[in-house]
Amino acid sequence: MDQQQDQDDYMTEETLIETVENQIADGEPQKVKATLMRLVMTGTPREEAIQWMACALGVEIFDIMKNETTFNAKRYEQHLDALPNMDWLDD
Repeated sequence: MDQQQDQDDYMTEETLIETVENQIADGEPQKVKATLMRLVMTGTPREEAIQWMACALGVEIFDIMKNETTFNAKRYEQHLDALPNMDWLDD
């Protein structure tokens, strides 16, 4: 299997959502659970909030693969804080 196929397999929406759900269950990072609570309390359906959060995670994973760098937890948390605004997708 080539590297592109590995990236495609890892970046599926289902995988990202599962990862976010695991982060919520594990309570780590704490910002993930807090973001879900904030979004749901302001009227966002849980499923939609999880999808938005998966987008924020996907941006970080894409950056790791593209730039061969490490996970940037601070930037991930900044993206979570910005939700539901996703201007960072344009970066």
